[in-house]
Amino acid sequence: MSEPTPVRPQTLAQIREHARRHPTDPERPLVICDVDEVVLHFLAPFEAHLGEQGFAFLSHEYKLTGNIADTAGQLLDGAAVRALIQGFFDDWAPRQEPVEGAAEALRSLSDKADIVFLTNLPGDWNREPRITNLAGHGMEYPLLTNSGPKGGAVAALAAGRRAPVIFIDDSATNIVSVRDSHAMSTLVHFIADRRFFTGAGEIDGVALKTHDWRDAGAYIRNRIGA
Repeated sequence: MSEPTPVRPQTLAQIREHARRHPTDPERPLVICDVDEVVLHFLAPFEAHLGEQGFAFLSHEYKLTGNIADTAGQLLDGAAVRALIQGFFDDWAPRQEPVEGAAEALRSLSDKADIVFLTNLPGDWNREPRITNLAGHGMEYPLLTNSGPKGGAVAALAAGRRAPVIFIDDSATNIVSVRDSHAMSTLVHFIADRRFFTGAGEIDGVALKTHDWRDAGAYIRNRIGA
């Protein structure tokens, strides 16, 4: 186990504002849900974006840096990958399509649990295009932005919560960070794209690994007693 992840000041400020607007009921379950490749498709449109720029994934291994190359096979370094991701969000954030079943599952869970989106965004952390897009797909829940591993943010969001806390994310880094920062969280590893789902390794401590919101929704409802 690694050390707990600290929460970034920008994210902590959002969490405090969220707590002010939405006072916590410690006995109500909390579902903290990622956005990209969990409730909105990311990998398929990002692959299209790469193709438009003359790049491609080398494999369906679940990583970006070290897995994107130009037509000559030259690997992109971390800075170039980050620039591509920034360009993707600038172009695609208002029009990413929903993952099948996500809106329905979250709507069902919202009767018994608080739902909060916790998403990593590059650059200036502009939330508005993402909030508008999610709302247009029937997912109008509070959205908080983060950068880097999410463990500290989840620990801060879950502070004082006695009911179950469910964390859903596609990233192994974030799953491990939450596992090591808030041991009481139930971890759901969700990757919508079946190609990359197959290429993702197993993570110690994960309660459910899935690409299907029917499975995720049923598991979470059982976990929270809904």
